[in-house]
Parts: sequence; C-alpha cells; structure tokens
Amino acid sequence: MSILVDEATQVIVQGITGRDGAFHTHQMIEYGTKVVGGVTPGKGGVKTEDGVPVFNSMSEAVAETGANTSVVYVPATFAADAVCEAADAAITLVVCITEGIPVQDMVKILPYLDSRGARMIGPNSPGIISPGKSKVGIMPGAIHRQGPVGVVSRSGTLTYEVVYHLSELGLGQSTCMGIGGDPIVGTNLLDALALFADDDQTDAVVLIGEIGGNDEEEAAAVIARNYPKKVAAFIAGRTAPPGKRMGHAGAIVTGGTGTAAEKIAAFEKAGVEVADTPADVARIMKGLLT
Repeated sequence: MSILVDEATQVIVQGITGRDGAFHTHQMIEYGTKVVGGVTPGKGGVKTEDGVPVFNSMSEAVAETGANTSVVYVPATFAADAVCEAADAAITLVVCITEGIPVQDMVKILPYLDSRGARMIGPNSPGIISPGKSKVGIMPGAIHRQGPVGVVSRSGTLTYEVVYHLSELGLGQSTCMGIGGDPIVGTNLLDALALFADDDQTDAVVLIGEIGGNDEEEAAAVIARNYPKKVAAFIAGRTAPPGKRMGHAGAIVTGGTGTAAEKIAAFEKAGVEVADTPADVARIMKGLLT
C-alpha cells in the first residue's frame, strides 16, 4: 500500500505553463502519474506539449476532470491564493513546491484548508512519491523502489540521498514524503507518523529531521508510546552554530532549543537509533528488517 498518493491519484498542476511547472509536469507524466489538467489564468483552452488541457481556474479544472490532488508551482506572491483556490475547488491534497511563502500567509492558509477538508504538503517541499504508483512534485523517480519502508523528511536533498542508499540495499519504499523546511508546514512529522502507522504494508519508517523547532522531540515522544512501526532517524545540522539559519527557514536554533544534540538524545531515549550519516540510515534499517 501507500499513503496519500497512489494509482488513483489525479493531479492538476497549478502554474503548468511556467518553466518549472512545465518541466516537472513532463517528469510526472513520464513516471506514470495521472496528470489530468493544469491551471494558468488567462491561458485556458490550450494544451501543453504533453497534451494536458489548461484551464483558467481550479473550479473549471476540477469540474472537467474530477481531480483530487493539486501540485503548486506558483510564485510565492500568489501561492497562498493558489492553495486556497485548490481547497475551494474540493481538492483534498495540495502539494506546494513553492519556496518563500510568508509565514503570516501560512498562518491563514492552514485553518482555511482544515475548514474545507483539505491536506497540504509543504510549502518548500519536494513533494511525495509512492514508488511505482504516482509521484507528485519534483522527487527523482529513478532512485525509488517499491517496498515496506516509509520515509518522511524535512529536507529534500537528504531524502534523495537516503532513498538512494535504501534502494541500493534492496529496501524499497511505500511512500516518501518531503514535508518542507519552513517554520509552518501543512503536514508535520507527527502527521506523517500517524499516516504510516495506519498503513499495513509499511513495516518501518525513516525519519529525517534537522535543527530548529521541536517536531523531532515530539515525534520521539510519540514513538516512545508503543509506536507500531520500527523507526530509524537522521538529524541534519549537528555542527550548526546557535542562532544561524542553515538552509531552511525552519532550521534555526533559538533560545537554547532545537539543537541536533537535543533531538538525537530524544530519539535515543525513545529507543530509536540515530544514524551518523545518510548512508548509515540504510544500514540501520536493514538491521531492523532482518
């Protein structure tokens, strides 16, 4: 099985005629994702080079195609409106790739999505992939293999590195999700753990965290309370100096909290082995599953 996306997922690409939207639409289609339409205001009525129909609005796109998922490649200035427009059109999963959405916009977006029964992955996310079934976003499909390991990550590139090593050791993945590196995200580590816990074909979970915030500590507390899956972890940013943002807007240590050491200690207290390097994650996981 998988979580959130599978063979039945039907995708609308918001910003499909832009450079990034067009490129990744092609990549998703090549992977086998059912991209049923795209939206660019003012360009409705045409088709892309991949033959995808373009609509002026999400309401038109969903009414015509019956899509249930959208992926957002819209500039940060307009991304919040695009996400809300998707929810208004009865989209149930919005995957937001856009980076740089203001925090104050996210504060407004999340309750709006909740009121309409929609889930958001991101922003500043590489997306989500259920290997062999569907990928929504920018993850490189070629490195993934089908299997029993769920992956949730705050980092895009670390996801790819860990997945590569998992696949090299013959450890396929059920679903890999990049939740995004911003301070406020639509689906957090705890949400992902809950989804994997309910998936009867996910046997174990890799959790890739980083400095900043306390999501990892809260995840460790959940795992300590008889979490039903085996878990391995990796924490990025061990050498980050306090007060410095390291790459992601959410990766900043403030007030003496959110350090790598604190997160590692929380996982170890919960009985979770924390890898020293991304390659070690696969080794640990191999041991858990054999």
